[in-house]
Amino acid sequence: MSDPAPSFRVGLGYDVHPFEEGRALVLAGVEIEGHAGLGGHSDADAVAHAVADALLGPAGLPDLGSLFPASDDRYRGASSMELLTEVCGRVRAAGWAVGNVDVVVNAEEPVLAPHLDAMTANLTAVLGCFVSLKPKRGEGVGAVGRGEAIAVWCVALLTPAAR
Repeated sequence: MSDPAPSFRVGLGYDVHPFEEGRALVLAGVEIEGHAGLGGHSDADAVAHAVADALLGPAGLPDLGSLFPASDDRYRGASSMELLTEVCGRVRAAGWAVGNVDVVVNAEEPVLAPHLDAMTANLTAVLGCFVSLKPKRGEGVGAVGRGEAIAVWCVALLTPAAR
């Protein structure tokens, strides 16, 4: 059942990547020095990936992996923030505006507090909306808690775009 004229839609995005030596760690477009990067086909920016999926779902668009498949070498090493910019264009073309996003980054390490302002600024520049970005620790639980991976959740609010 579809609502012909919804006043808003809410989306949930999630992404997780294991650490991989020899790669740069990029989160929300910020390269964080002194730590192994994340494994993945693109630059493996788990923040950008979670935000993208949180936007795509409520806009009625395919998920990030369907739009930019790992099987396509054009996206090998791609900037996830550039992919997020393309996602925002598709969301707008589908008739939606991003109201805000709320992002939780679950990482035992590295310490993200020194990078939050730059990460938030990058997301705000691409999305054009209020961004809340919060780091959390894994507290020793699971792959994140053991320092093997980073997981990210994002909730996004979409509103009908002004015509």
